[in-house]
Amino acid sequence: MAEQVAAMCEQLIKAVNVMMDAETSQIYRLEALKFCEEFKETNSMCVPCGLQLADKAQPAVVRHFGLQILEHVIKFRWNNMQQQEKVQLKECAMQLLSHGTHSILEEESHIKDALSRITVEMIKREWPQHWPDMLKEMEALTSQGEIQTEVVMLILLRLAEDVITFQTLPTQRRRDIQQTLTQNMESIFSFMMAILQLNVEDYRKMVSDAKAHCRVAVATLNTLAGYIDWVSLVHITSGNCHLLEILCLLLSEPELQLEAAECLLISISRKGKLEDRKPFMLLFDDVAIHYILSAARSADGLVVERRYIFLKRLCQVLCALGGQLCSLVGSEAEVEVPANLNKYMEALLTFTTHSSQFLKSSTLPTWGALFRHETLLKDPVVLDIVTKYLRTSMINLVKTGFPSRDDNPSCEYSRVDFDSDGDFNSFFNSFRAQQGEVLRSACRIVPLEAFQIAAEWLQYQIAITKIYNLSSSLAKTAEGLCSLLSPSVVQWDAMTVFMECMVTQIFKSLEEERLPIDQSMELLQAVLNYETKDPLILSCVLTNVSALFPFVIHRPHFRTQVLYKLFKAITFEIDQDSKAPRTRAVKNVRRHASSSIIKICRDYPQFILPCFDMFYNHVKKLFVSDATLTHMEKCSLMEALVLISNQFKDFAKQKAFLDEMMGSVVAEWTSEEMRHVLWDPAMFLSFVGADQVVTEQSADTDTTGVNRGRLSFCLYAMLGVVKRSRWPADVEEAKAGGFVVGYTAAGAPIYRNPCTSQFLLLLPNLLALIRTHNSLFIPENMARLSETFSKAHDVIDAEKNMVLGLSHHLLDIYDSPVYKTSLERMQGFFTTLYDNCFHVLGNAGLSLQQEFYTIERLAQEIAGSAFVSLDHVVRVFLRQLVQSCPQEYHESLLCPLLGPLFTLYLIHLLSTKWQVINQRTSVVCQESQVTQEMLEEQLVRMVTREVLDLLTVSCISRKMPEPAANKEEVDGKKEDMMMESGQTVSPAQPTEELTELGKCLLKHETIYMSLLTLSFTSLSWKDTTNCHRTASIVCWTLLRQVVGGNLLPEAVTWFYTSVLRGLQVHGQHEVCNSTLLQLAMLIYENLRPRYMELRTVMTQIPNISVEALDQYDHRLIDPNAQKVGDKKKKDQFKKLIAGTVGKALCQQFRKEVHIRNLPSLFKKPKPDKAVQNSEALGLAALFYPENSTL
Repeated sequence: MAEQVAAMCEQLIKAVNVMMDAETSQIYRLEALKFCEEFKETNSMCVPCGLQLADKAQPAVVRHFGLQILEHVIKFRWNNMQQQEKVQLKECAMQLLSHGTHSILEEESHIKDALSRITVEMIKREWPQHWPDMLKEMEALTSQGEIQTEVVMLILLRLAEDVITFQTLPTQRRRDIQQTLTQNMESIFSFMMAILQLNVEDYRKMVSDAKAHCRVAVATLNTLAGYIDWVSLVHITSGNCHLLEILCLLLSEPELQLEAAECLLISISRKGKLEDRKPFMLLFDDVAIHYILSAARSADGLVVERRYIFLKRLCQVLCALGGQLCSLVGSEAEVEVPANLNKYMEALLTFTTHSSQFLKSSTLPTWGALFRHETLLKDPVVLDIVTKYLRTSMINLVKTGFPSRDDNPSCEYSRVDFDSDGDFNSFFNSFRAQQGEVLRSACRIVPLEAFQIAAEWLQYQIAITKIYNLSSSLAKTAEGLCSLLSPSVVQWDAMTVFMECMVTQIFKSLEEERLPIDQSMELLQAVLNYETKDPLILSCVLTNVSALFPFVIHRPHFRTQVLYKLFKAITFEIDQDSKAPRTRAVKNVRRHASSSIIKICRDYPQFILPCFDMFYNHVKKLFVSDATLTHMEKCSLMEALVLISNQFKDFAKQKAFLDEMMGSVVAEWTSEEMRHVLWDPAMFLSFVGADQVVTEQSADTDTTGVNRGRLSFCLYAMLGVVKRSRWPADVEEAKAGGFVVGYTAAGAPIYRNPCTSQFLLLLPNLLALIRTHNSLFIPENMARLSETFSKAHDVIDAEKNMVLGLSHHLLDIYDSPVYKTSLERMQGFFTTLYDNCFHVLGNAGLSLQQEFYTIERLAQEIAGSAFVSLDHVVRVFLRQLVQSCPQEYHESLLCPLLGPLFTLYLIHLLSTKWQVINQRTSVVCQESQVTQEMLEEQLVRMVTREVLDLLTVSCISRKMPEPAANKEEVDGKKEDMMMESGQTVSPAQPTEELTELGKCLLKHETIYMSLLTLSFTSLSWKDTTNCHRTASIVCWTLLRQVVGGNLLPEAVTWFYTSVLRGLQVHGQHEVCNSTLLQLAMLIYENLRPRYMELRTVMTQIPNISVEALDQYDHRLIDPNAQKVGDKKKKDQFKKLIAGTVGKALCQQFRKEVHIRNLPSLFKKPKPDKAVQNSEALGLAALFYPENSTL
C-alpha cells in the first residue's frame, strides 16, 4: 500500500508541476488537470496521498494540492466514510495544524487558508453533536505557537462567514452551529480578546519575533470583524466598552490601524435597540476621541495605498459615530449632548477639508444629519461649525482633481480612486448635488451669514475676473476664451452653485423685513453691469441673475434691466461676422437665456405683466431684425409671452393675442402647399430634401433646409402654445374672464382654453404628419431615400450611447464648433419633429381637457395615425393621455384606443422581438455586430418596460401602508428578530387595486384578456427588472378580478405555466424568485380547488415529491385539515416547485455538496397538556396560586 501511495504521489507531483509550469503547452496542461481531477473523483487513495503531499517537506504548490485533495474528500465523500475513517482524518488534520507547518512568517498564506478550509468543512459536518470539544481543541492549539494561533483565527473567521454571512449550509445545520456559537460567544470573545491583547503587548515591546505577534494580532482583528457584525451588542459593549477602547488605542499603530478601524466601523455601524446602543457614546470620551482625532489630524500627506484605505475607514468610523449621535441624542434613550462634541466636529471637518475628493464626499451624509437634528442644532458647538462648514464648501464646490491633471493636490488621490476623467466627472456631479443638499440645510440655520459669504464671493469673482481678463490668457482656448477647466470658470461655477443654494433658503428662513434687500440689489446691479465675451462665464452670470431675481419683487424698477440682460444673451455671439457654426458653449448660453426668461415668466407672471407690451414689441423686432435666432429660441420667447398673457384673465383678450401671435403659423400650417406635403410621403421626403444626393462639394441646398426649418418652427410654436396657454386657477376669476362654459353632472366647471380654436385648425395636418412619418418606414418610402440619407431613420449616436449606458465626455469638445454632417442634421430633424408631434398631442389633453376629449372621432383619428408604428408612442403620448383623461371619457376614447393597441400590436410586436433575441446563439462575430445586437436588445427592453409601465399606469393604483413611527427602533427590532430566527423580515408591502380605467377595461373581455396575456407572457422575457415589477404589482392584481368567473381550464393552465416558465428563466435571481414564487402560490391556492388541471401541471415538475404534493393539496382542499403557518406553507410550496427554478450559468456544472443534518440539539418544548386541556381554566386562574391544576 505504501509503495502504491508513493508511486501515485510521484505521478501527482509531476502533474501539478506540469500544470503550474508557464512553459507547458495547453494540451499537456489540460491532460495534467484531467489526471488530477479524475484522481480526486475516483481514487481510493485520496486520504493517504493527500496527507503525504501536504507534508511540509514538499514545495508549497504540491502541499496546497495535497490539502485540496483532503478538502475534496471531506466535501464529497464524508457521508460515505466509516466513523473510524472520519476520526482518523480529523486526527491527521489536527496533526497538520500542530506540526505540519513552517513558522508564521515563512508559511505561505494559501497554505494557511487551505488548512483552515479543511477544518471548517469538518466542523460544518460534525460540530457540536459529534465533536463537542472543538472549541477547547482550538484553544489548546493556540498555546503551541503563533502559526497555530493564526490558523485557529482563520478557522473561526471562515466558520462565521460560511454559517452567518454566506449561509452555505442546510437550514438545520446552520441553526445548530449558529445557536452553539451564540451560546459560547462570551467565551469565544474572551478568548479572542486575550489573544489580541497578549500579541499587541508583545508586538509593542518589540521582542525578537515582533512581526510574528503583529501577524497574529492582524488575524485576530480580522476574525473579530467577522463576528462583530452579528453577535449580540452586549459582547461588543461589555466591560465598559473594553473592546472599543482597545480598537481606538490601536488606531495609533501603523501596522494594525487599518484592521482596528475596520472592526471599529462594523461595531459603530450596528443597528439595534437605542438602549443597547447607549454605550457607544463612550467613544466621545477624552481617550477615545483623542486617538480618533490624532489619527484624523495626520490625514493628509503622501498617497500610500494602505494608509489611504485606513483614512477611508477612519472617515467612515467618524460618520458612523455621527449616525449613532443623531439617533441617540434627543431620543427616548435620554442621551445628553457629549461634552467633547467640538473635538468630534473638528475631526469630521479635518476629513471635509482633506485633499481627497472621495473623503470629502464621504462626510456629507453626516453633516446633513447633524444640520437637520433639532436637539443638536440648539448646541452652540454645532452653530459655530455651520459657518466653518460654509467656508469649507467654497473650496469643496470647485471642480478640481481630474486624474489626468496635476493642478491640485487632489489629483494624486483621484488617480487612486478613478480610472478616467469621465469617471471623476460623473462622481463630482453627484458629489456636488449632495453638497447642494447639505449646503441648503446649513443656509437654513445661518441665512444671513450665508448671504454675506455668497455676496463677498460674487463681488470677488467679478473683480478678479476683470483683472484676469486684462492680464492673462492662461488656460484659455485658441480664440482667447476660457475652457471648462480654466481657473475663472471653475470658481464662477462653484460660486454660482453656492448662490443658488443660499437664495432658495433665505426666503424660507427669514421674514420679509429681515431680508437683505438693499445688499442683494447692489449685487444684482454689479452682475447686470458685468460684461463678458466668454460664454462659460456668461452662463454663470445668467444663473446669478436668475438666482437673485426673487429679491427684484421688492424693487420692481430692476425688472426691465433684468429682461434686457437676458434678451441680450439670447442673441449672444462671440464673433458676429464668423461663418463657422456656433460652439456648444455659445449654444448653451443662448438656450440658458431662453430658459431663464421662461422660468421668470412661469414663476412671476403677475410681476412681469406690466412689461408685457415692452416684451412683445421687443420680440417682434427680434423676429424681424435678427436672422440668427433659431426656431427653438423664437418659440421660447413666444412661450414666455403666452405665460404672461395668462395673467390677462380675460378669454377674449388672450384669444386675440394668441390669434395675432400664431396667425402666421396657422396660415403656414393650414396652407394648401403644406397640406400636400404633410399628407403625401413622397412629397414630404422631397420637401425636406431626404430624396436628394448631397456631396461634400455641393452642400445641402438652402431650400430644403429652409423647408425643414418651417416645419420645425410650426411644431415648436404649436407645442409652446398648447403647453402654456391656461385659464385662471381661481374659479371666480375664470368665470369673470369668460373661461367657464358649463358644469359637469358632478358640478365641476367646464373650462375653455384660449388656444382651442387654433389647435382644432392645426390638428388635422398634425395627425396627417404623424401618419406620413410612420409610413416612411415601409419599403417603398425607404427606397425613396437618397444614398446620402439612406440611414436617416437609424438611431443617432448620442441616443445609442445613452441606450448602451456609455458616458459622453464633453470636456474636450465644449469649445469647438459643432459641425454636423447632412445625415446627422436630417436624423436630428426627423427625431425632433416626430417627438414634438407626440408632445403636442400629449399636452393637448392636459391643457384643453373636455374640448380635446370631445373632438369628433378622436379615437379613430389617433389610432389611424399614431398606431401605424409604436417607436415613440408609448412614452411621450399615451401615458400623458391616460393620466389626464377624465373618467367620463374612458369608455368613448381610451377603450377604443387601448383595446387595439394592446390586443393587435403590442403582444404580437413584443413577442416577435423577444423571440428573435432568444433565438440568438453565441457565435463568434464582429464587434460592430455585437454592439448592434446589444443596442437592439436594449431598445426592445426599454420598449417592453414602457409598454408595461403604460399598462400599470392604466390599470393599477397602489395604496401605501402607514409609515412606521420610529425607523431607528424598527430597524433595531428587525435586526433582533433576524438574529433570533435567522430569517429576513419583510417590510410592509403596498396593496394594489384597479384604477377606474382598469375597471372600465375589465368590462371588455377581449381587452382585459390581452392585458393578462401581455403581463404573464412578459414574465419569461429576459428582463429581470420587468419580471420583478410585473410579477409583484400587475399579474395578480389583474387576475384576481376574474378568478371568481368561469375561466377556461386551458387559460388557468397557461397562466400558471407562464409563472413557472418565468421561474425557469429568472429563478436564479433571489428577488425575482421570491415574487414569482408568491405569484405561483397565489394562483395555485385560489384556483386549485376548482381546477384539477393545476395538479397535472405540478406532477410534470422535475423531481417533485407526489406524496408532498398530496399532503399540500389535502390541506388546501379539505376544510377540516390541520392548517399550518404562512411561512411553513410557503416553504413547502417552494420545495414542491424547486424543480422549475433555473440555475445561473456559473452554477449549472457545479458539483453539489451535501451536508447531512445531525440530531437536533434544540427542540421546542411541548406545551403543558394540563393547561391546554383544562376547559374550566380561565385567564384569571393563571394568576391565582391556589389553582391546583397549575
